Amino acid sequence: MAFHEPWNDAVAATIIAQHKAQEGATLPIFHALQKAFGYVPAEAVPMIAEALNLSRAEVHGVLTFYHDFRSEPPGCHILKLCRAEACQAAGGDHLATGVERQLGIKLGETTPDQQVTLEPVFCLGLCAVAPSAMLDDQPIGRVDAARLDALLNEVRS
Repeated sequence: MAFHEPWNDAVAATIIAQHKAQEGATLPIFHALQKAFGYVPAEAVPMIAEALNLSRAEVHGVLTFYHDFRSEPPGCHILKLCRAEACQAAGGDHLATGVERQLGIKLGETTPDQQVTLEPVFCLGLCAVAPSAMLDDQPIGRVDAARLDALLNEVRS
């Protein structure tokens, strides 16, 4: 289960200050903010822009370019399904359709009870054991519908 603290501008300012001297600090700041809060809050964009002497548009552009950064809080559990070619060839599309039906949401959405966020990911590096998924940062190879169903039931109970 992913634990993230609620938005706190003092914590965000500390995180930004810790990384702002790094070369190419924008991505390390985004990663650190997402690790702390589970997403990169819109409130952080002007703070980052000011710290890095960038425009808000530049920061927003980088943030929205990378699909791994969230702009909304995730659910308690994050299930990522690999959507790359090897996983699609091994039944990933069928698997995704089944999980969407089971959870009642589409890829990129969070269940209404905020328990599970379902995200597409484009290659987990597990092509040899496709189809693959990642549940709360734990990679899962050779996943099938029964295994995913069991894992989702376990984390939702």
